[in-house]
Amino acid sequence: MQFGFIGINYKNAPLAVRDKTSFTDVKKMEFFQKVEKVGVEQCMVLSTCNRSEVYFFFREKVEFAKVQQIYEEMFQEIVLKEYLVQLVGEEAIAYLFRIAAGLESLVLGEDQILGQVKDALDFSRIMGYSKKELNKVVRDAVTCAKRIKTELKISEKPLSVSYIGIQKLDECCGIRGKRVLLIGSGKTAVLALKYLYEYQVGQVIVCSRTLAHAAKLQEEFTNLLVLPYEERYKVMGECDMVVSATSSPHLVVKQECFKPMRAIVFLDLAAPRDVDTALEKDSKVRLINLDTLQEIVKENRLERECLVRESQSMIAEDLRETCTWLMQSRMDSTIASLQQRCSEIVEDSYEYLDRKLKLDQREKKILYKVLNASLQRLLREPIQELKQIETREEQNKYQEFVKKLFQI
Repeated sequence: MQFGFIGINYKNAPLAVRDKTSFTDVKKMEFFQKVEKVGVEQCMVLSTCNRSEVYFFFREKVEFAKVQQIYEEMFQEIVLKEYLVQLVGEEAIAYLFRIAAGLESLVLGEDQILGQVKDALDFSRIMGYSKKELNKVVRDAVTCAKRIKTELKISEKPLSVSYIGIQKLDECCGIRGKRVLLIGSGKTAVLALKYLYEYQVGQVIVCSRTLAHAAKLQEEFTNLLVLPYEERYKVMGECDMVVSATSSPHLVVKQECFKPMRAIVFLDLAAPRDVDTALEKDSKVRLINLDTLQEIVKENRLERECLVRESQSMIAEDLRETCTWLMQSRMDSTIASLQQRCSEIVEDSYEYLDRKLKLDQREKKILYKVLNASLQRLLREPIQELKQIETREEQNKYQEFVKKLFQI
């Protein structure tokens, strides 16, 4: 058997195509059943917003071609040939290892894909389409990914501007237990709000032009106060920090409108800017804006890229072990046949001797064990040799030899 991969992802297919090639659970089951009919018994589907990919074991080239045909027929409204990527053997396994480690993700080194790979295997296994070989390959990929994440900590170099901004805010004066004013209630503001709660903020006051939108946040976040946008300056002086993330084309915090009476930190996540840079002239004010944050993002991205190069060598090491195991496993059926033949001989010999000799139960057990151990000892070295054969051609030859020699 060979390992194969067919699929599309964000690198080779636009969003319009990916949207129309998503696998629901029902569609996965339909796909499994169709490929089983053409001889593919082990298959896994990995379907996310960025990729729709299938991993499978096949015996002949014609099976691989049929899997591709079935894939294309599942999404007939799109001509997929120009987008599909195909890999076979070690290349396909190496690709899966990189997928699990987040090295093929839109956000380099992200963690979410690892859980998605595990879920994909679980679904395939529960449905009966993942056996020893597929389980081994995917679990080895997951184990390698975990080792990379533990040792290299790629994902700990954040690339999200919002996350880095909140992290920087915490470094400045500590968020835990503090009172924060959040200006805005759009996607960036909500993301910043989530991170503030991760850092155990004391209280957050939200001021937004869209008051109804901001009020909905109270359903998700505790100890959240929502005030009209016009009251932002009134409460600003009572806060330790201000996070601004609006889509306003003009400044929403102007120097002439706010005179700080104590130390305060501003985090400006907006482009164009929300916070007047003239505020920095006041010694009580600290301003963090996108210029600072994007520089950190750039540094982190470079660090991630360096760590990715290290992770490639870790993948290569684990990949060799997996490929060796797969190569050796091709002889499993031959070895199993040898051991079955051995068991048959033991049974025949034992039955004959049991009829000829008058033995008690203890002696019968000893006789059976001696017969079995003797034949197993005879086969031990040949089996070890069979496991060490590394080429497909040699494996085929030895399989034929064993069949003739032992009549199996």
